[in-house]
Amino acid sequence: MQKNVVSVTFWTLCIMGFFAILSSTMSKSPVLKPFSLSLRTPADWTGGVASASTIPGILISLLAASLSDIFGRKKFLLIASFVFASALFLYLFITVWWQLILIRFYHGFATAIFMPVTEALISVLFPTKRGERISLFHSATYVGKVIAPTLGSYILFATADNFHTLYLSVAVASVTALFVSLLFLRDEEKLPTKGQFDAGETVKRLFHGWRIILHNRKGVASQLRSSKPILCLWLRRVLFGWLFARSGWFGQVFYRNNTNKHNCRCNFHKTLHGKNLGQDWKRIPIVLGCTVSAVPMLAVPFTADF
Repeated sequence: MQKNVVSVTFWTLCIMGFFAILSSTMSKSPVLKPFSLSLRTPADWTGGVASASTIPGILISLLAASLSDIFGRKKFLLIASFVFASALFLYLFITVWWQLILIRFYHGFATAIFMPVTEALISVLFPTKRGERISLFHSATYVGKVIAPTLGSYILFATADNFHTLYLSVAVASVTALFVSLLFLRDEEKLPTKGQFDAGETVKRLFHGWRIILHNRKGVASQLRSSKPILCLWLRRVLFGWLFARSGWFGQVFYRNNTNKHNCRCNFHKTLHGKNLGQDWKRIPIVLGCTVSAVPMLAVPFTADF
């Protein structure tokens, strides 16, 4: 594979990731909480609204990555880009709160397919620099995450909380990601592809790959460790987001600014530590990261004011 083709493919993935995650983040921060409140969502369903988009990640992330090993990455990236683009237009037709849950569930399939398949493709393109390149890709997505809350807040302020205008603006970013993916697919024959198999052979290869993963103790332990900081992060976002959404303009601005600070820190550290993922001392940042994510959550019950 020619070096320039690999480079163009990688930067295309970064551009796709930037616009896709920008659109996905703007669809929920800052608009999701006030939009859900405007639909009079019952209090016991607020968690369902927030978590609906994460359920597809549990259901199909592993399946999508495994199937992309067999049928090729590009088909799945195009499917994810289409879901990113189409979901944003569906938000315009929401009139009751339960429709928001359904559309967010559908929207979640985009990220559930896009992220693992993209990481798998980057691993194939850069077998000796996987950590560095995957970290750089995640940095591109975090740039979108940093911009999204501020840009979304400005649009809501400029349009007097017109949710439809915001979702139309977000749709522009998602359509851009789809357009870039269509350009990316033109070089399909130059990228790593897998052979075609019948249904029986496909299932056999799927379960064989899953058995290898389950028997990799270090890999399973690493995933269990990484799930804890993510759990803490989403608990903080959901809890604080709903509290600040009800506390007026200042509380919402305070929450969005802190979200941006978190995204900036993640962007910096992912890029900084990417080259060191293959080093022997990688256990130190893992333990440190788990500790840093746990301590603030332990302190939350003892706080009295934001």
